[in-house]
Amino acid sequence: MLETLKEVVQRGAQLLTFNTLRERGLERFQNPQSPVEMLTNGSKPTNTGYFCPKIGGDMAVVRGMVKVLIDLEEAAQQQGKAVFDHDFIKQHTQGLDDYLEQVKQTSWQDIIDQSGLSKEDITHAANVYAQAERVILTWAMGITQHHHSVATIHEMVNLMALRGNLGKPGAGVCPVRGHSNVQGDRTMGINERPSQAFLDALEKRFHFTPPQEHGLAVVDTIRAMRDGKVGVFIALGGNFAAATPDTQATVQALKQCQLTVQISTKLNRSHLITGTEAIILPCLGRTDIDHQAKGQQKVTVEDSFSMIHASGGVLEPLSKEQKSEPAIIAGIAAATLGNFPIDWNEVVSDYDLIREHIAAVVPGFNDFNQRILQDGGFYLGNSARERSWKTPSGKAICHSHVLPESILPKRAQDLLSDKTLILQTLRSHDQYNTTIYGMNDRYRGIKGERKVVFINPADIQRLGFEEGQSVTLRSIWDDGVERKISGFKLVPYSIPAGNIAAYYPETNPLVPLDSHGEFSNTPTSKSIAIELEAFEEESNDIAVATL
Repeated sequence: MLETLKEVVQRGAQLLTFNTLRERGLERFQNPQSPVEMLTNGSKPTNTGYFCPKIGGDMAVVRGMVKVLIDLEEAAQQQGKAVFDHDFIKQHTQGLDDYLEQVKQTSWQDIIDQSGLSKEDITHAANVYAQAERVILTWAMGITQHHHSVATIHEMVNLMALRGNLGKPGAGVCPVRGHSNVQGDRTMGINERPSQAFLDALEKRFHFTPPQEHGLAVVDTIRAMRDGKVGVFIALGGNFAAATPDTQATVQALKQCQLTVQISTKLNRSHLITGTEAIILPCLGRTDIDHQAKGQQKVTVEDSFSMIHASGGVLEPLSKEQKSEPAIIAGIAAATLGNFPIDWNEVVSDYDLIREHIAAVVPGFNDFNQRILQDGGFYLGNSARERSWKTPSGKAICHSHVLPESILPKRAQDLLSDKTLILQTLRSHDQYNTTIYGMNDRYRGIKGERKVVFINPADIQRLGFEEGQSVTLRSIWDDGVERKISGFKLVPYSIPAGNIAAYYPETNPLVPLDSHGEFSNTPTSKSIAIELEAFEEESNDIAVATL
């Protein structure tokens, strides 16, 4: 993505970056595929403005920008002009007046305190937005990992609605998700709370009545396993024990299961955490050729821009005993259900048959097998892009939220002190999800290690520590459980005072299971209240008695 951002800036676009940390890749980028840049050590800017709000301050930043836009709109109205897109607002939105009134009632002091930015910085960002004909607002998954994440996303959508930047060519909102599987809930109905329309379509196609009660999302699943309400855990890929919050609680929950099954392309730490019985089922990876009865097969994936395309392997599998993920699931189904409600062995022999079933159940996939033959696949579609709003009123709903007094859940707020810091977890450059490929982080200047804490130099001094000192991180939560990790080195960094950052999955043990977002139930991995303590490493010296 950095190469694209660099090109955008070179074409003359304004590109504003909001990131708690100063990071090399978002300031300047040297393309490793460019011989000239590599040989000359050259690089190009990837932004035209870089702002460092406090952790969780994004909603306050946007609230401040809208507050400036209201003033700009009132001034423009006096001259017979407009900053807002009133035609779009009238035709396509509902509730925007209530939201604007909420913004007016929010004080600048609250916005500045929570955002960590000055009024001047926020005003500059708002003016850039107001002068742009088309705006794309993009955010990474970290935005979703706060207690007030849903309110923050509502705030960003409201900002875009004010100037009609929804469903406009060259504009829109774009959550960045690096993994195609993240899209599964939108396209395949993989959701613990499937819609009634989806359940009805399943019943019509397969002639059985699916369970109507809702299932469990990740946090509730861990709780249910812990409480003995879930007896069997099947992981289709992933590294569940390492990726989820509150590592020790997750480990204990998995151990409560009667059976744990890991369907995996490679070994990972979750395989060491077992129920009473445990099975590991090695499966083909994306790069492996998938040989089935009717020839080589391809799966389909969806990217962040709603493009669906086929994906097939190019390498011979390491063993003929390896099965594909569809074959493993179909094998479990056949052993359990026989040939009901379909012939499981038949559909695995030819994945086109699976796609025909998908096309009959999921809207937008008609002529599925033909459309994936197109170069680059096909565009699935997004109703918001067409300004078609799937709401009772037929309009986009603009939600209003009070700016929260604190970004932390109540169960941490009452325990805070002047020593409290707010931690966000993050990945290193040489990392993909929980898979760590190397110990270097070129964007943040870290080499050969991962147990580091990025911290403002003023906080090191204020708390009585020294640069490079080893510390223990202790999570603050009111359930009486001690959550702490030790042996992390303090690294001075350009990050707002009161905020720190460290890599996951090493820091996942600090995230309380009950600390999750309102409305979303997503763990708050980007806003964890912690305190630092000096860490004294135990001596490993061996006393030798001489005879």
